[in-house]
Amino acid sequence: MNAEHRFDPERDLILERVVDVPRARVWAAWTRPELLRQWFAPKPWTTGECEIDLRPGGRFRAVMWSPEGDEHPSDGCLLEVVENERLVFTDTLGADYRPLDGGFFTGAILLAPSGRGTRYTAIARHKDAETRKQHEEMGFHEGWSQCLDQLVELMGRT
Repeated sequence: MNAEHRFDPERDLILERVVDVPRARVWAAWTRPELLRQWFAPKPWTTGECEIDLRPGGRFRAVMWSPEGDEHPSDGCLLEVVENERLVFTDTLGADYRPLDGGFFTGAILLAPSGRGTRYTAIARHKDAETRKQHEEMGFHEGWSQCLDQLVELMGRT
């Protein structure tokens, strides 16, 4: 992990794992809406809508649906896009870096080669320890782990 993606245990949450999927396929799963919709929500939730404008300042939007049909939209902005290596996004800004109300975190997806697979690191950065704790209690580790399992299942077979 390079300097600009240091982990702060007081404010950040992290998921690290080596997966048996090549980096380019993990990258595709994160950057192609038709793929992201298939794995991005922990089952039985689904992702029904997705928009990705793959450039710094581009929109990153997904709408998750609960099993009861409730919509949970997430809208944000891509901050960094380095193909097959790094995707950084936030819900504190909208497309073209326009400030949004009610932002919660900044996410970094870091991909590195590991044998035939990928070292996958997901970091969720929060403004303070309280917000970090709230995200953890919402099920960050369980939900993001399940989503990664779903990504691996999808990209290991397509």
